[in-house]
Amino acid sequence: MKKSFYVVAAAVIAFALGYSFNNSAISDTTPKVAVVDASELIANSSSVKALKAEQEKKVVEMQKTLEKARADIAKESDPAKIAELQEKYRKQINDQKLALDNDYNSRMTKIDTDIKAIITEKAKAMNYDLVLPKNVVFFGGDDITDLIAKDIK
Repeated sequence: MKKSFYVVAAAVIAFALGYSFNNSAISDTTPKVAVVDASELIANSSSVKALKAEQEKKVVEMQKTLEKARADIAKESDPAKIAELQEKYRKQINDQKLALDNDYNSRMTKIDTDIKAIITEKAKAMNYDLVLPKNVVFFGGDDITDLIAKDIK
């Protein structure tokens, strides 16, 4: 009887020690958290600025096509030819807009992917466990936006 008491007591002590070590090991690890203002990074990116300038030039070209279409249609008096010209220019302008939108979206996706890669690389180099967007964090975290902005072109 005495022997089984010692075995049970030893098991209880071992369980209590193991539980307390496990508890203290978990509570001592606080994650290192950073925040990043992604909209600021995108707005200040030279790649995004260049893309927007290029898009503006293409929009001006589309406006010139539209003005030419209006002028050509205004010169015509035959209703059949007017309808033909309207359809021709409508298709041309829609094709230009679709190409413009597709190009913009694919290039913005690439820029976004590049920025995320830079954020990940920089955060790992600085030993951060977690990086959150600044606009969803009310309090806490180290703001590393300026450090990352230096690496973004």
